[in-house]
Amino acid sequence: MTKNVGTIDRTIRIIVGLALIAAAASGTVGLWGYVGVVPLLTGLMGWCPPYKLLGFNTCSMKK
Repeated sequence: MTKNVGTIDRTIRIIVGLALIAAAASGTVGLWGYVGVVPLLTGLMGWCPPYKLLGFNTCSMKK
């Protein structure tokens, strides 16, 4: 798996994922908030399956 999620994208995914999980755990939103696990994991791994399928890559190119 080559990384296809860049630094800014990863940071946003981690923050959004943690916020959704925290909101679900506190009861602010319903159980659907636990879907925040998906952006959290893709942010931590640096790889997103839909990006791979669609040909997106937000990583900066190394020279």
